[in-house]
Amino acid sequence: MGRSAIHDRDEVLRASMELFWARGYHKTSLKDLERTLDMRPGSIYAAFGSKKALFRAALDRYATIGQEALAVTMVKAPSPISGLAAHVRMIGHLLSDGPPSRACMLVKTLLEAPDDDPMLRQSVEKIIREVETTFAAAFRDARDAGEIPSGSDPERLAARLQASIFGLRAYAQRSDATETAGSLAEDIALEIEAMAD
Repeated sequence: MGRSAIHDRDEVLRASMELFWARGYHKTSLKDLERTLDMRPGSIYAAFGSKKALFRAALDRYATIGQEALAVTMVKAPSPISGLAAHVRMIGHLLSDGPPSRACMLVKTLLEAPDDDPMLRQSVEKIIREVETTFAAAFRDARDAGEIPSGSDPERLAARLQASIFGLRAYAQRSDATETAGSLAEDIALEIEAMAD
């Protein structure tokens, strides 16, 4: 019984994540959620408390999937710089695999969340900062290992990489950008690798 409930919750979060990712928070209605999840409003509220709480849980799931993929890529890579380049290439491949939206769910939420909605904005900004911190740690490791110049600023390099990835994911939202986005991801990866030359 408990295992089934966990499975059901996991399935609800997966479906919710894909719906919110495709449509955005504000364009996803309660009726959309009812149809997609095959749940009545009372069941949704009983399980999650509110549409916003369900969105937050779906956003956390999206972030966890991304952070776990980044961690695996970094562990498998022979060096921090090659790991970051491999991460960008992975994003390029994902863009051509038909995700629910070519734009990053974090980027979409950040652009959609108004300044007067602190819950949504704070949630997504916290996740974005965590990713940037991971990038900075990789650049710091690369600097300490002599892979990139000793005067390199890990935090600035991390912010620049994240801005490049955000730009790539936003660009990929164009209907004619699938092939170009993959090429641009490769360009970004090559720029990262060039830092170690």
